[in-house]
Amino acid sequence: MNEALIKRETKETSILLKFKTDGTGKTEINTPLPFFNHMLEAFARHGRFDLFLTASGDVEVDPHHLIEDVGICLGKAVREIYHNRAGISRSGCFAFPMDEALAMVALDLSGRAYLDFDKDAPNERINDFKVSDLKEFFSGFAN
Repeated sequence: MNEALIKRETKETSILLKFKTDGTGKTEINTPLPFFNHMLEAFARHGRFDLFLTASGDVEVDPHHLIEDVGICLGKAVREIYHNRAGISRSGCFAFPMDEALAMVALDLSGRAYLDFDKDAPNERINDFKVSDLKEFFSGFAN
């Protein structure tokens, strides 16, 4: 199985996510946060994943609920797809230069949740997106 369908309903958010690991980079992403949509589209395109996402929530209060819950759903999808870890390496690392940024990731699919997020950006924004909310996304994904 290389795809998962995840639904999540809370008081703050409503999410439907379909994730396919052996995809071609196709996306259909609909959240009320344009930069977040762009990030998820780039993730799927460069990773050659197919990602279909419809997510809504109380972004007028604070977008972090929606961002974190999408991370939770994506993490659940990865766990569902790789639950027995058959046919994959347990861990890997990757560095990706883009524009004036360098992203580096080390990922271990051992089943023990841990996140070390080395970016302190409490007041930085990219349009409608608080950079500090990236930690919420990755925390939701990891946990």
